[in-house]
Amino acid sequence: MNGIDLFKLNNRAAIVTGGSKGLGKAMAEGLASAGANLVITSRNEEEIETAAGEIADKFGRKVMGLAADVTDPSGVERTVGAAVDAFGKIDILINNAGVNIRNPIEELSLDEFEQVMSINVTGPWLMCRAVAPHMKKAGYGRVINVGSTLGAVALAGRTPYASSKGAVAMLTKVLALEWAAHHITVNALCPGPFLTPINYGIADKPETKKFIVDATVLGRWGELHEIQGAAIFLASDASSYVTGSCLFVDGGWTAK
Repeated sequence: MNGIDLFKLNNRAAIVTGGSKGLGKAMAEGLASAGANLVITSRNEEEIETAAGEIADKFGRKVMGLAADVTDPSGVERTVGAAVDAFGKIDILINNAGVNIRNPIEELSLDEFEQVMSINVTGPWLMCRAVAPHMKKAGYGRVINVGSTLGAVALAGRTPYASSKGAVAMLTKVLALEWAAHHITVNALCPGPFLTPINYGIADKPETKKFIVDATVLGRWGELHEIQGAAIFLASDASSYVTGSCLFVDGGWTAK
């Protein structure tokens, strides 16, 4: 296979959690544009069905939208089962579903901390466990866990989120070791400051705008389409010698 053909995902089958909006939908669109068929999930049934229809119409791929909670083992198994029923296999998993609750530690409840850890860490763990038998049987797989710049650098007021994304980085490394013999690669895609729904509440604050300019080398928020190239790379044969890695797409934040 030569050059650009390595990035093609023709007839690959992918699951993208948290795929109804933001980075999840952008990555799903990227995979569909490269030829993949998809199951995308969200806890909101109406939003996920709308997103699935939009992606299918735009790229001419098979796209199924499922309402599912990644912290619910039965919902996870239903999602994986639906993908296998629809496509006969699972080639790619993107664990994107996530949540962020911001505040100093003394202003956070234990329930809030556990909510973030449950969605951001337990969810990917359950999804990885559920796809493992199918990928191992096929002797092929691409797993992309969505981490964050805040899994590598600290930011005040983010103990739940930063802790969870640090855990995602280590989950990625451990599974890369466990699954290498089965030709399954496991990598973390770590976005920096993208203007997604999770950030809408703080984006217009003057202190936030100044922080983004100061923190990133490129001096701006990332645009949603700018995550797609990295997702396609990690999902494709172009990344066949990459596993256990954290790929930062962060405007240069971690370069400082």
